[in-house]
Amino acid sequence: MYGERQDSSLPLRLRGLSHLHKTPHSIDRSPVVLSSHFPSLPSSSIPSDLATPTWLSPLSKRKDDDHDEEEEYSPFHGIEKGAVLQEARVFHDPQLDARKCSQVITKLLYLLNQGETFTKVEATGVFFAVTKLFQSKDTVLRRMVYLMIKELSPSADEVIIVTSSLMKDMNSKTDMYRANAIRVLCRITDSTLLAQIERYLKQAIVDKNPVVSSAALVSAVHLLQTNPEIVKRWSNEVQEAVQSRAALVQFHALALLHQIRQNDRLAVTKLVTSLTKGSVRSPLAQCLLIRYTSQVIRESNANLQGERPFFDYLESCLRHKAEMVVFEAARAITELSGVTSRELTPAITVLQLFLSSSKPVLRFAAIRTLNKVANTHPLAVTNCNIDMESLISDQNRSIATLAITTLLKTGNESSVDRLMKQITNFMSDIADEFKIVVVEAIRSLCLKFPLKYRSLMNFLSNILREEGGFDYKKAIVDSIVILIRDIPEAKEIGLFHLCEFIEDCEFTYLSTQILHFLGNEGPKTSDPSRYIRYIYNRVILENATVRACAVSTLAKFGAMVDSLKPRIFVLLRRCLFDSDDEVRDRATLYLNTLGSDPATETDQEVKEFLFGPLDVPLINFETSLRNYVASDVPFDIFSVPKEIKSQPLAEKKAPGKKPTGLTTAPSAPTSVVDGYEKLLSSIPEFSGFGKLFKSSAPVELTEAETEYSVNAVKHIFDSHVIFQYNCTNTIAEQLLEMVTVFVDPSEAEEFSEVATKPLRSLPYASPGQTFVAFEKPEGVPATGKFSNLLKFVVKEVDPATGEAEEEGVEDEYQLEDLEIAAADYMLKVGVSNFKNAWDGMDPDNERIDEYGLGVKESLAETVKAVIDIVGMQPCEGTDVVPNNSRSHTCLLSGIFVGNVKVLVRVSFGIDGSKQVAMKLAVRSEDPEISEKIHEIVAEG
Repeated sequence: MYGERQDSSLPLRLRGLSHLHKTPHSIDRSPVVLSSHFPSLPSSSIPSDLATPTWLSPLSKRKDDDHDEEEEYSPFHGIEKGAVLQEARVFHDPQLDARKCSQVITKLLYLLNQGETFTKVEATGVFFAVTKLFQSKDTVLRRMVYLMIKELSPSADEVIIVTSSLMKDMNSKTDMYRANAIRVLCRITDSTLLAQIERYLKQAIVDKNPVVSSAALVSAVHLLQTNPEIVKRWSNEVQEAVQSRAALVQFHALALLHQIRQNDRLAVTKLVTSLTKGSVRSPLAQCLLIRYTSQVIRESNANLQGERPFFDYLESCLRHKAEMVVFEAARAITELSGVTSRELTPAITVLQLFLSSSKPVLRFAAIRTLNKVANTHPLAVTNCNIDMESLISDQNRSIATLAITTLLKTGNESSVDRLMKQITNFMSDIADEFKIVVVEAIRSLCLKFPLKYRSLMNFLSNILREEGGFDYKKAIVDSIVILIRDIPEAKEIGLFHLCEFIEDCEFTYLSTQILHFLGNEGPKTSDPSRYIRYIYNRVILENATVRACAVSTLAKFGAMVDSLKPRIFVLLRRCLFDSDDEVRDRATLYLNTLGSDPATETDQEVKEFLFGPLDVPLINFETSLRNYVASDVPFDIFSVPKEIKSQPLAEKKAPGKKPTGLTTAPSAPTSVVDGYEKLLSSIPEFSGFGKLFKSSAPVELTEAETEYSVNAVKHIFDSHVIFQYNCTNTIAEQLLEMVTVFVDPSEAEEFSEVATKPLRSLPYASPGQTFVAFEKPEGVPATGKFSNLLKFVVKEVDPATGEAEEEGVEDEYQLEDLEIAAADYMLKVGVSNFKNAWDGMDPDNERIDEYGLGVKESLAETVKAVIDIVGMQPCEGTDVVPNNSRSHTCLLSGIFVGNVKVLVRVSFGIDGSKQVAMKLAVRSEDPEISEKIHEIVAEG
């Protein structure tokens, strides 16, 4: 009701309050005085002149003569703007027909809400016609007039026409007129008119009638966005409204008061402190207060082990008589950081009771919250397993799906088979969108319990053969692919299931992607020949796109497995007679490049040419091919420019993004490194640095909304480091030239600058890049801090012509410091089975030491700090420390600069005085690297 922001300071997220969950425009479209705004009152208590007319319902029902069942249809179906504008002439009739005018306005509102655009002349004509309806005394028509004026958003000249009528209604004795007039005036007013009516609005806020008071408060929330200084002067009246006995008035007043103070943390804390003492009666307002309380706890990082009056308030709300308040408090407690199992228990108990509620909305809210809690505290949710199992057969499929996925998160290895039996019966009753959620949960379960891969993979294979849409099938295929990549033992059984699927696959995209994946992984298996039959069947039975892909897959097997090469050649020669040009061309290419003699081994250069990555940008490749088609000059791939014009991969990876199967590389860092490597290899100054090891996420070096926006990416090589500065000019009247960054390495003694690449021109809003390269000792994790100064030549730009002046002025801009830490030399790479990987490392390369870390607040904080220092990937979920745990073991994996695999096993212990001890065991392929990891931890 207060905008589209999703932060906790706004009341939009109240579950079960769908009539309040609207955008700023839609809230103003809704009739102001409806029974939905009085949830505590029966519909019969609403005056008849305020009730919604039956003909306003968007769906009416009619009964067909031949059918007993009623059919729903829309009375607005097929209406046209021109016809409705003609009907609007009734507004000019001397004797107004209120019912007919209301119907015409309803049609106009419908057209506007459907996105129909009115020209300036049409909108003006309708507006002036609607203003004539103020002479009618019909209350329903007057309400429709208010809505129409708000929708048309009249210009400043037109506002004057209705201002006097609206101000008259503001002082009317009819409360409905007063409330709606306030809403409309605040919607169309400007700062000048607002100053004139400010006195009336302040009086309306404390009005005895809750409808008028709520209208003024809601209008103030909207005005706060455009005229904050004026609205802030109403704080005393708003505080008085917070003490109102009317539920909605207190709700709206609290929301407005919080928005007025939201930028003052101390003021918000005082507000929460005063209201948590029991002055809030409205359940809606109490839900808001719970959210604000949670926000204060999060921002203050309150220690839940000590004095915590705010947490006690949340706990007391679990005993409230209103279900929405109880749920809001339970949800808030579960979302607090650092909450212990003991503190979670009362909230989980309340949610468990909701699971057996007769109200579907309560069951859904409870199971969804428990589903989230299971991600971080699965043991705390296990007590609810029996109740959740009963929800598997719930009529609401959303509830049943959440119950299944939550059980998959909380179950242990011994319960997997029993859950699979329940899910098998469940899957046939739900839609594809819910099946996809279950498939993703099963994939996570398999990664959690790798030893159960066989039964889970068989389940995925069985549902893959059932009926389903493209998205559902793709989710299953992606899951199988991810399991193959992360669990080596599952590779052959997974590939076999995929081969069986493409035998009867109706989706061309999936068939081609599976064939491509099969070409990459199949030759590496123990018996590659078993897949040839499935691949060649695609050449015989499928469409041209799949046949062409199958030819490429066959060629990969021939190139990678020399023993299969003669048989592959026979099959490729048969493809020369295919009816499709692409299939024949691919077969010809592979036969000619793989060698004339099938018995000889394929050269590595040929393999790289045929199946290696394309080292030129696709956009440049496409442009060169278009030029080739339009000319007679022979095409030469070496003539394609390698320079990337646009800024690649400058944005951060979206948080929380789920891993995909066929459409991405096995790990995100690899794809990032590949993208940056193409960029850096196209710059001659850096071509001799060797292979890029790692690229960091962009580090912001300027604050938001400054004149120049700069972030930096750190590129790590064996003996070099390159800083890539991504610059954006945010001033339209300036052109920057010869942009460079002066880097001072005085606090990084082991680094010496060897090359720089300035940016020649940086126009307005066009990102550009400048680079600075440093040399460091090879294989040494050198660290240090670098100060940065942006230097450039400023040229003024004529706004009219867009041309820059010939002469410019040298200028500079101080940037934030950039730091190279030890973690920058470590690549996060996980292993699916840490025990096997650890046992496979040479024990002679293991280095073990113990450390006293002093007093720490918690083990979780210590584990996170150590992981950040070494920059490694936590394995098997060991980065999550159980609550109240006195000891913990964390397993880490990574690759150190120089492509050295490293495994770390860290054991932590904490005593009653919060003294933390740590035992660090490191195994790597190089004993010197094991020593360096210990040095990094000791220095960190």
